[in-house]
Amino acid sequence: MDMGGIVDSLKDKTILVTGSSGFLAKIFVEKVLRVQPDLKTLYLLLRAADNKAAKQRLHDEMLPKEVFRVLREKMGAGFVDFIGEKIVPVAGDTTCENLGVEDSDLRDKMWRDIDIVVNTAATLKFDERYDIALSTNTLGAKNVLEFAKKCVKLQNLVHVSTAYVCGEKLGLVLEKAFEMGETLNGNLDLDIEHERKLVRDTLDNLRAQGVTKELERAAMKQLGQKRARQYGWPNTYVFTKAMGEMLIGQLRGDLPVSIIRPSIITSTIREPFPGWVEGISISSFLLSPYSHIDRLAIGYGKGKIPCFLGDSELVIDLIPVDMVANAMVVAAIFNANQPSQYICHVSTSLRKPLKSLKLRDYGHEYFSRNPWINEHGKSVKVTMPIVFSTMESFRRYIYIRYLSMLKVLQLLNALFCQYWQGLYKDLNGKIRLVLRLVELYEAYIFFQGVFDDSNAERMRMKLISASNLKADTFYFDPNLIDWNDYIVNIHIPGVVRHSFK
Repeated sequence: MDMGGIVDSLKDKTILVTGSSGFLAKIFVEKVLRVQPDLKTLYLLLRAADNKAAKQRLHDEMLPKEVFRVLREKMGAGFVDFIGEKIVPVAGDTTCENLGVEDSDLRDKMWRDIDIVVNTAATLKFDERYDIALSTNTLGAKNVLEFAKKCVKLQNLVHVSTAYVCGEKLGLVLEKAFEMGETLNGNLDLDIEHERKLVRDTLDNLRAQGVTKELERAAMKQLGQKRARQYGWPNTYVFTKAMGEMLIGQLRGDLPVSIIRPSIITSTIREPFPGWVEGISISSFLLSPYSHIDRLAIGYGKGKIPCFLGDSELVIDLIPVDMVANAMVVAAIFNANQPSQYICHVSTSLRKPLKSLKLRDYGHEYFSRNPWINEHGKSVKVTMPIVFSTMESFRRYIYIRYLSMLKVLQLLNALFCQYWQGLYKDLNGKIRLVLRLVELYEAYIFFQGVFDDSNAERMRMKLISASNLKADTFYFDPNLIDWNDYIVNIHIPGVVRHSFK
């Protein structure tokens, strides 16, 4: 099947997208509408009180985004009518049975009409509360699968996971399915039902003790981190995503399933225009795998981060978001009606490796040429960051530069009636935050694996062979990326423009 065949295959298709207000989902939705306006229907599942509220969310929170600018210009005055004809916003929630779709007539129609289900719904926080992460990333995947099974015309369920479900691996990481109950440390058998019961019992005990919401949240976060590490995963996010894959593998029967495992998703490289990235809030930075590199880049540009964590021998695996969306479309069509589970890494570390320290060099190059203008209207001059190649060397730096200062402030507060208590609390909070973030991201900063993308390569080769043309409409070949040009001229400018004011 050639690229034209893929576009043609989308004609008259009905697709359900979950997590449709998310960064990746917006790119996917925009792409399929732009390349195939004769798509029949896009059902977009949105958390809302009812379908009217879901429609309001669509028009208030999604369509005004700049990501739809090209489609809006292409459709001109007919854009609103086109959206009204093609998109059906649906109030629902993947954590609920039947995805929380309460309108039985609409639900029955969806089950009759849907050809493809695309599941991007997830909580992306590394240290999310265990109850929320388990409900969304694990049981939510099961609920989407069960809904897909009721779609009588279903050709494919495309489930977006993450390449880092592999845990802290060394060497080549294969596109391998999880067995139910599989652990990464080999010591214990993972029982998802037991994890559900543990969450329920823990919450019941906490509430019986009358703990505050803050203490409950902290306890549930700690439980998630503890369980993840007990079974071999570095954080709650990848642990619960791995369990979601396990449930899909166990329960899918002969349902066609494509599991897409992207690495660290970054801004668009081409479409709908280069450098688009979702706005980054403080909370999303603290806890999301999509944005920590961007936030660190901006912190460096503002002169607030004088150091860089990374090993010169290690590769950091970034992948532009439009490449991931293209791979999702191709996998949906390529593997349609195949009674198998197809797992596909969408990554760059094997075919187009980017050395970690190159990010430091590119950041320095960009902000040297384009200095940040601070709140006083002055340019921030950046210097080449200090590099720490191990966590131990970074912690020593923090101790020498900051913790010793804290001890001095603590002593002065004792001598002068807590005069500097505000300064002490502020500095102590910032230090704790930095150490916490570094601990969360350590597994990714110093990741020593390389993701095999043989299945993605097979899709690319088959398309090229069939059409005798480059796979340009649905490009996701890592070799297309010029890292220097992308990071310096596209990605960082995009982050600066779209994410931080």
